[in-house]
Amino acid sequence: MAKNKKTTKTPEVISDYNGYDYKKIFWEDADREYEDRADRLAIRKLLPEHMKNFVDIAGGYGRLADEYLPRADKATLFDYSKTELKQAKEIYGDRLHTKAGDIYDLPFKDGEFSALMMVRATHHFKDMKKVTKELYRILEPGGVAVIEVANKKTLPRMIRYLTGRTKINPFDRSIANLTDISKNGFYNYHPKYMEDIFRKQGFEIDRVLSVSNFRNQHLKNAFKTNTLVRLENGAQSILAPVRFAPSIYYRLIKK
Repeated sequence: MAKNKKTTKTPEVISDYNGYDYKKIFWEDADREYEDRADRLAIRKLLPEHMKNFVDIAGGYGRLADEYLPRADKATLFDYSKTELKQAKEIYGDRLHTKAGDIYDLPFKDGEFSALMMVRATHHFKDMKKVTKELYRILEPGGVAVIEVANKKTLPRMIRYLTGRTKINPFDRSIANLTDISKNGFYNYHPKYMEDIFRKQGFEIDRVLSVSNFRNQHLKNAFKTNTLVRLENGAQSILAPVRFAPSIYYRLIKK
């Protein structure tokens, strides 16, 4: 989805989806209809009804483009993977502009966009302070950013930690490095850690949603997807204050 910038001194994580069929392997061939619909519920609630110039950051092949294209006068899909961007062009054609680049050095002007979205991407990024700074830069004053954060403090992780099955402490605000992928792996963030970054950068936290609250294979086996989605719709706002779903969605306003 994106590439963390390299230096000669400290190699960073690279999440390189070039040559990987993310659309088919991760979404179409896997049991993730519930997660997809949960994301869409949140996006519909948080994105502005009308956007002059919108960008989907690290948006892959444009999985969620049909949610924002009807609301945007102009929409751009940004990603590191040219494979994903090519798929997006095949699906959406000229309706969706595409741009490849580095998340830490976005190829956009200061204040270029009235709104942006970044979903299912933070787990790839080691330095969310730098990412947040770039997102803030490319938004116009008063612009809206909808950002999904991969949550460190989930209920299953709390249970595993309290019962001694993991050494990762979900209650402290340090970054959790979960899986040994590309040497450093996937990163999860404590909500309070991220909220502090957002505020210090200059964002106002306008609304928070708890998303994918029922992401559990046992629940998927026991209940129909439509049932879980109905429960999810109400739970997103009700459970937001406790912040323990796998995905925490933020609607941020650039001051």
